[in-house]
Amino acid sequence: MNQNTTNENQHKEKINNRKILIITSVEAEKEAILRGLKPTNSIDVVVSGVGIAAAATATARVLATKTYDLVINAGIAGGFVGQAEVGSIVIANEIVAADFGTETPEGFASIDELGFGSSRMKADENLVEVVSKTFRNAGQTVTTGPIITVSTVTGTAETTEEMLRRVPSVKAEAMEGFGVATAAGQFGIPILEIRTISNAVGPRDRDAWRIKEALQTLQEASTILQEVLT
Repeated sequence: MNQNTTNENQHKEKINNRKILIITSVEAEKEAILRGLKPTNSIDVVVSGVGIAAAATATARVLATKTYDLVINAGIAGGFVGQAEVGSIVIANEIVAADFGTETPEGFASIDELGFGSSRMKADENLVEVVSKTFRNAGQTVTTGPIITVSTVTGTAETTEEMLRRVPSVKAEAMEGFGVATAAGQFGIPILEIRTISNAVGPRDRDAWRIKEALQTLQEASTILQEVLT
């Protein structure tokens, strides 16, 4: 056996032995993911509750008791029009706490600008590339880019424009990613955030929401994730 073959086998063994924690905000997301997974001991799915604090606390609590190689925040989300359409999948290359900062007479200033920390967490670039390519090969519509974490869901055109100003390349909006990423970062574990888009970010139009369809896409994505990551 040559060195290249040995390295390839070691790489495959590492992938096959990967232990993954998936954090969702609500039970319906967890159930969709579990429907997509084959029986496995490699993936645990945990409901954190809604919001950044609940997500960070739940993730840290689990990571303090078990060892994982990867943490994924997965669920449904709002997509920004022209960036991530309803029915598509967004994989974050960056997770941004978009309202973590202060208001000033000149406008919003992020915690980064204030010099008190960072509102941005990078996802694992290699994993983002591998997973997005696999989703596309499976026929899914996939976008990669920043996903913002907010404490108040955007519901007006004015706030939508403000979020686009703060993070010009933003693709989607949710409420837990930065909390999950912060906890994972404390344990030195790579993070992914994967969202299926149920509605457009902006003025609330419940008749246009496609939650059932987004959960179905989440189920399908879970099957693909298991095949590529475990």
